[in-house]
Amino acid sequence: MGSGATYGGGAVGVCQTALLTEIEPGGPAYRAGLAPGAALLKANGRPLRDVVDWRWESDGPAVEVEFVQGGAAQTVRLEREAGETWGLTFGDLLFDGVRVCRNSCAFCFMTQLPPGLRRALYVRDDDYRLSFLQGNFVTLTNLVEADVDRIIEQHLSPLYVSLHAVTPAVRADLVCARGEDRALEIADELLAAGIELHVQIVLVPGVNDGVELERSLQWLAGREGVRSVGVVPLGYTRHQQRFAKSYETAVDATRVLDQLEPWRSAFLKRDGICWVHAADEFYLNAGVPVPSGDEYDGFPQFENGIGLVRDFTDELSSLVSRADGFPPDAVSAIGQRTVLVTGTLFAPVLRSLLADAAPGLSADVLPVSNAFFGGNVSVAGLLTGADVVTALREHVGEGPYLVPTVIFNEDDVTLDGICAQEILDACGKDVRFVAPGARSLLSGIL
Repeated sequence: MGSGATYGGGAVGVCQTALLTEIEPGGPAYRAGLAPGAALLKANGRPLRDVVDWRWESDGPAVEVEFVQGGAAQTVRLEREAGETWGLTFGDLLFDGVRVCRNSCAFCFMTQLPPGLRRALYVRDDDYRLSFLQGNFVTLTNLVEADVDRIIEQHLSPLYVSLHAVTPAVRADLVCARGEDRALEIADELLAAGIELHVQIVLVPGVNDGVELERSLQWLAGREGVRSVGVVPLGYTRHQQRFAKSYETAVDATRVLDQLEPWRSAFLKRDGICWVHAADEFYLNAGVPVPSGDEYDGFPQFENGIGLVRDFTDELSSLVSRADGFPPDAVSAIGQRTVLVTGTLFAPVLRSLLADAAPGLSADVLPVSNAFFGGNVSVAGLLTGADVVTALREHVGEGPYLVPTVIFNEDDVTLDGICAQEILDACGKDVRFVAPGARSLLSGIL
């Protein structure tokens, strides 16, 4: 299945038609008279629910489209040469709105947010199409047979599935599905049809760890097509009363790693892959090194926070080894010591990596505590503008400070609605925003 189209945005929203935001000059859509602002209604006579339908219907040298442009409905035939795209960009991936989660998962991070944030932050998507297109994890609890049939027919593989547990009583306490919970049955149906799954287990102390985790791994290991399993710790904020701990202590984190290790060893010996992967937090909290790069099996759960530390470490080592050496006391252009801003979880790792890999670099690390969310939230991607500003104001120095752009969303605002310029104005220091990754940090320092 070929796309023939690009798409942007991906923001949560409701759109009953496929709105086109860009038309490539000279491309097939342009030649057929389509212009930005046109709304596609059908392709080959079939309604378009999402970009998946478009890709399915337009997988060929020609496609007939019905659209509305300038208030008038039209039908045209688009034709393209071999290797040519359709030359059009959709404003969203979904044309009929996002499917939201109907469950009341006990550990849901969205329900732990404080009031008053942007409305989009409270939308809990559970849409299998976003799972296929973007790698979002879904529960499979809101699928009907027509959805399952479509997934199989259009071979929407792989999908990313939040499983959490396999014992019905435990699932009832964790997932709190509205109506009948057929997720495990549907997973089996999809696997039998050749749909591959990457599975996530959010581990909650005393609920689905220990014996229940073992049951879940046994269930998954017995099913061909489960390509990877990611085990991530419960995340909780101060804006709830149910949870007071996760796996922050070395003892608790080590216990999880020790339970996963026999599974990793067995799969590595049998299939040449480790199969089950623990989130970086477990290794950092346990105080043990993260696995080597080849133990992540190509990083299938990278967006799930699994393997980020290893990827950064290897990238930094590679860059430093290829460099001609760093001058003693390498400083910025204005002669000041660079300060790298990050979350409290990664800060000690970053400090150690820089000291070992590039001792000639003149750089400090400033960990920023997440007072906004509290709880065990400690990653840079969930830092708010207010917390960053507070840390910069209180830090002795003028900078330059390198702040990772991961704190901003696609609209260039932080979780608490603050833009980059507001951060600059509020702290009154030399702040520079850099893309996450070792290359960007090194460039910023040098």
